[in-house]
Amino acid sequence: MSAPAPSIPVSEPDQFGRINVLDITPNAEGGVFPARVELGEQFHITAEVFIEGRTKVGATAVLRTARGKIMQTRPMVCTNPGLDRWEVDMQAGEHSDAKPWEPEFAEIKRQLGRWKVTVEGWEDSYATWLHDATIKVSVRDSDVENALDEGAELLLRWAKTRDAGLNAEQRKLLRDAAEQVLNKELDIADRLAAADTEEIHALHDTNPLRDGISAGRPVNLLVQRPKSSFAAWYQFFPRSEGAYVDENGKIVQGTLKTSISGLERAKAEGFDIVYLPPIFPIGVTNRKGRNNTLVAGPDDPGSPFGIGSELGGHDTVDPLLGTMDDFKALCAKAHELGLEIALDFALQCSPDHPWVKEHPNWFRHKPDGTIAFAENPPKKYQDIYPIDFNADMEGIEKEVERLMDLWIDAGVTIFRVDNPHTKPVRFWQDVIGAVTRKHPEILFLAEAFTRPGMMRALSYAGFTHSHCYFPWRNTKEELEEYLNTTNCDNGYYQHNTFWPTTPDILTAYVRDNGIAGHAVRAVLAAMGSPNWGIYNGYELIENRQRPGFEEQIDNEKYEIKVRDWAKADEYGIAEILTSLNRIRHAHPATHSYHNLTVIGSDDENILAFVRHTPAEFTGTGKPDTLIVVVNLDGHNAHQSMVHLELSDFGIEGDSVDVHDELTGRDFTWSWDNYVSLAPWADVAHVLSVKY
Repeated sequence: MSAPAPSIPVSEPDQFGRINVLDITPNAEGGVFPARVELGEQFHITAEVFIEGRTKVGATAVLRTARGKIMQTRPMVCTNPGLDRWEVDMQAGEHSDAKPWEPEFAEIKRQLGRWKVTVEGWEDSYATWLHDATIKVSVRDSDVENALDEGAELLLRWAKTRDAGLNAEQRKLLRDAAEQVLNKELDIADRLAAADTEEIHALHDTNPLRDGISAGRPVNLLVQRPKSSFAAWYQFFPRSEGAYVDENGKIVQGTLKTSISGLERAKAEGFDIVYLPPIFPIGVTNRKGRNNTLVAGPDDPGSPFGIGSELGGHDTVDPLLGTMDDFKALCAKAHELGLEIALDFALQCSPDHPWVKEHPNWFRHKPDGTIAFAENPPKKYQDIYPIDFNADMEGIEKEVERLMDLWIDAGVTIFRVDNPHTKPVRFWQDVIGAVTRKHPEILFLAEAFTRPGMMRALSYAGFTHSHCYFPWRNTKEELEEYLNTTNCDNGYYQHNTFWPTTPDILTAYVRDNGIAGHAVRAVLAAMGSPNWGIYNGYELIENRQRPGFEEQIDNEKYEIKVRDWAKADEYGIAEILTSLNRIRHAHPATHSYHNLTVIGSDDENILAFVRHTPAEFTGTGKPDTLIVVVNLDGHNAHQSMVHLELSDFGIEGDSVDVHDELTGRDFTWSWDNYVSLAPWADVAHVLSVKY
């Protein structure tokens, strides 16, 4: 019998083992930056695995924690023999909903960090032997006895191999099979059949004989805490929350104390994170008025992004909102409700900010000695001084780290960073690295609507989430492309967060498609990405644009909004938001960036996609599959045939029962399905498959 392939030691990264393992994915930028997944998130590994000649190979993926503990070992499947491509789905530990302030989070924290995935290629001696022996037996080859003897020896060696991890019963199965293969009183076909049983094939799948084991270069995987991939955000302005008009017709602004109503609304609608704009003192010099006018009236509150006054800067609560104790109480109430507080961190100053006097070298000066205000010609932002990082970046980093520590101590667990793409990427890499070394639970959202390269670099630098181009993807073709862009290997590095609107963004689609359009964009956002967010007022159909701009008129950035929340019931959007968050929490298929498949539909206004999580990753023992079908037209009904490859999603037979999670109705789906959706009835189906 020929000797089995040995495992050849590898001492240099450019050396090959006995089996060749190449092109492991995900693996961006040569593996310098780790792929990122949330604890418990399903992810996908691929590699090229091959050997010389016609010998067959196998592949195994091994997942290890930051401490080196093996968490999962899974056989890979060859999906493209011509290209030697092997693939497997894995899961980074178990999903958890533990919050950073809860005692259970201590165990979660210990699991976070850089895990590794190693792809091990190996010679599949059993499959190679069985292939050749089957041919020899079928033609009664003269060398068949040698082939059968070789098979018996292989089975006995398999039974003794520690790497296979066999129990006593499995070892006996192989020894008994070897005895039958050697029994010359039997016909050669029966002798071969003894080594070609369902039981041995099952053992080959789970506990194979692996010769010449050769490990590829490990892939780094940054495992992050709950809400790093799967989260639902809700934004409101504290100064508008609880605001009212007094008996003299003047607006009385809300405070941190009255903002509890916003927390309760976010909780009732099923959101996880409440995001607050800057709560710091607002400058007076060059303060902007309503709708971004250059001159503020006596009652105009100014933009919260014009940060800093004689009352303080980024480390001070605006006295009109309350005190630091009030903010801590708000965070405590949020935590009591199970909500996280995300605070906007805008690294810019009004001309009145204390830094202007204390650190004049942190700002760019014009030749005449004056400080340059922010501008993006022809736009001018006279109420804001941008930071100049060239003179003292290290000093600015230390100050930002101090500020973030301050707000973390107050109860903040997430920072939403305003315009990070206008600051050096290295600056954020240093700051986020320093903050997360002390507080690994802290997450960062980048508000960076800019070039793809910069957005990706910010993600590499440590931003957990990213705003993205979703608001401007509205046609079926655009959405299909963007769903695939978000939910693919890009999702290991850039966690796109889908927001239908923000205080800065109100697209023509949302403006022109009324209540139905709001419902459509909410379904697409909640189902199209594990991460989504809503800016309050969406429930009230606030969709009037400022002429010539893609933002709301009477923008909340420049004034206090007095809202009548009792009117929300008239539109039904709050109910849809609540249903979508309920569906997301109930279905593991919505939790990952790596399980979405766009499926075919005939009509240009009907978009359809599937989210599917196999049974081994759901925690229920059953697969979880959602079929999402949306009518993109907010004014007209559309009909379409929608094709579903049943077998791709673990569905046996020619039909399956599905349940519409939005309406409660039941349907039967097959390979091709007729769908009719009307904006005055149902804008979408979110169908869960009944396995």
